[in-house]
Amino acid sequence: MRCPFCNHIEDKVIDSRQSKDGDVIRRRRECLKCEGRFTSYERIDDILPHVIKKDGRREPFDRQKILQGLERACEKRPISVEITEALVNRIEKSLYAAGDKEIPSSMIGEHIMTGLKDIDEVAYVRFASVYRQFKDINEFIQEIKDIAYNKKDPQ
Repeated sequence: MRCPFCNHIEDKVIDSRQSKDGDVIRRRRECLKCEGRFTSYERIDDILPHVIKKDGRREPFDRQKILQGLERACEKRPISVEITEALVNRIEKSLYAAGDKEIPSSMIGEHIMTGLKDIDEVAYVRFASVYRQFKDINEFIQEIKDIAYNKKDPQ
């Protein structure tokens, strides 16, 4: 592991912890040259499906893209990084469990929206406004009304 501060290749592990669901190992490391401390994450590199984009292009699944989208949707909201990473982990698990070699991006978007709706309604509306590409304010207002209606009348 290269030190992000001085690029030295030797370090020592100070602490190792498994995530709650056991999928990721978090390691605190210390560079043996500059004594800088940094964190690394270890996960099994599963072969995930390719994503079929709206325009028909295919690209490998990239969890960083989902994390970036969630980060934008959750900006200035009381949502921890752990919560967003747990959501991405759940999405990854469900995609892996499905066993499909290709998956439409719309399915991933729906997984994200379902998860965000349970976490934070404002973040959900932010994500939905970009994902569903609301054409005008009326579509935006309708989405908010739907959330309010479902909140009053849970089934």
